[in-house]
Amino acid sequence: MDIHDALEIVSKTDPGMVRSHNEDSVTYDADLGLVVLADGMGGYNAGEVASGIAVSVLSTEVRHGLQDARPEDLGGTGEEMGVVLLRDNVKKANLSIFRAAQSQPQYAGMGTTIVTALFYDDRVAVVHVGDSRMYRLRGDEFESVTRDHSLLQEQIDSGMISKEDARLSKNKNLVTRAVGIDADVDPELHVHEVQVGDIYLLCSDGLNDMVEDEDIGTTLQMLQNNLPLAATQLIQLANDNGGRDNVSVILVKVKGRYAAPRGWWQKLYSWFGN
Repeated sequence: MDIHDALEIVSKTDPGMVRSHNEDSVTYDADLGLVVLADGMGGYNAGEVASGIAVSVLSTEVRHGLQDARPEDLGGTGEEMGVVLLRDNVKKANLSIFRAAQSQPQYAGMGTTIVTALFYDDRVAVVHVGDSRMYRLRGDEFESVTRDHSLLQEQIDSGMISKEDARLSKNKNLVTRAVGIDADVDPELHVHEVQVGDIYLLCSDGLNDMVEDEDIGTTLQMLQNNLPLAATQLIQLANDNGGRDNVSVILVKVKGRYAAPRGWWQKLYSWFGN
């Protein structure tokens, strides 16, 4: 099945109930199976600029990079092109934001979190920096497939604080990695097998700071056959609970398999790779 037909993609973003403007940016390309979400930070609307640069660079450069190649094609390093393009272009976006902040005083210190995914060959490659997340609903199981780059997550991992106490912490928004703050960045990348029926949720922390994971999962479970309504309802839940931040969601439902055709050289490589 063609990737465009195999996936249903819906996105929605909202300024929330407190902020006067929206510093989140989202986009997707259904023909590539690419989704990108960024949550900007910085004063004087600089966060909006940072997230906009990140989303624009990722979507444009990945599209150009795949014009003459497929995501599953192997690059010079032996890695798949989809993986290389996501990681390298997050780094390119990072440098673009950093240089803009260095050259224009009003943008000094701006940055953004990012979570981006490329669906191909019955898999999904996920790259993230910061605390924007990707979740997966598979059957009755709802779980996060990314791990926040944040002070709070480090405290949870070290046992300094429980997950329950973390809900009340004042350190929720202190990220330990962000795009554009330094000249280089270390994106985290993973590749996951997908199954037909999976629903993937990408979101800014304006959602999961306002809505418990259990309630997010329940909402997706109930509305999985109506993704536009599910996206609207998730935004509404965040706003009903205070809407203290911008809130953005991208939902991706896997409706069919989209395995890549296997050439003899790909089969040979997989034999030797195992």
